[in-house]
Amino acid sequence: MIAIIGDIHGCYYTLKELVDKIRTKYPAIEIYSVGDLVDRGNFSYEVFEFIISERIRFTPGNHDYMFYYFVNQPSSEMGRAWIYNGSETTVNSYNKHIGEMSRHLELIIKAPLFLDLDDCFISHAGISVYYKSKLPKKIIENIDQLDKVMYSNLDSDHGILWTRDPLLNIGKLQVVGHTRHINVAFQEKNNVVYIDTSVYSGNKLSAVVVDKNNILDIISIPTVKKDIN
Repeated sequence: MIAIIGDIHGCYYTLKELVDKIRTKYPAIEIYSVGDLVDRGNFSYEVFEFIISERIRFTPGNHDYMFYYFVNQPSSEMGRAWIYNGSETTVNSYNKHIGEMSRHLELIIKAPLFLDLDDCFISHAGISVYYKSKLPKKIIENIDQLDKVMYSNLDSDHGILWTRDPLLNIGKLQVVGHTRHINVAFQEKNNVVYIDTSVYSGNKLSAVVVDKNNILDIISIPTVKKDIN
């Protein structure tokens, strides 16, 4: 049994409340995140320090990758895109913590694009139906091939960082963020649960608790206003 948190987007105080609520109810549970740790909210640096201290594993989101590429390859497509995607708050957050930035960026680029766990399959945006003909039929039994295809399509609108396509039924529960919903949304046909509940817009930050591909619980915290004001 594990808990997975949706897109955090610099909302540190909301994240802290959510983790406290999860651990009060499930004291020994492992916690994961679908990424988009940075941008839009006010406390990207603090979010990173918190997930490190709390040992929360994550799959990187498109915003995390844009941040990395802006610093390391600013002329790249993802690097250039960061300027127009809520980067100002991240810059402000790291203003007094420049020395820690490289450590956080290293965590982003070393984080796996997906986590294939016993309880579910975690990624930022999911495995698009676009790849149905490009992947083996038994995707979960061919993880190395999946990894290769996903890394070779990082910039693609259909890729695991960006897609808003319908997602493949891969034979186990996909837990994803990226595509915003007011509430956590489960699509039975594709066996996908969407957990980005738009914390940075003032809605809420959500997590699902899953066990062996079954959703056991949904836990949410309304956005703490100082995270976005």
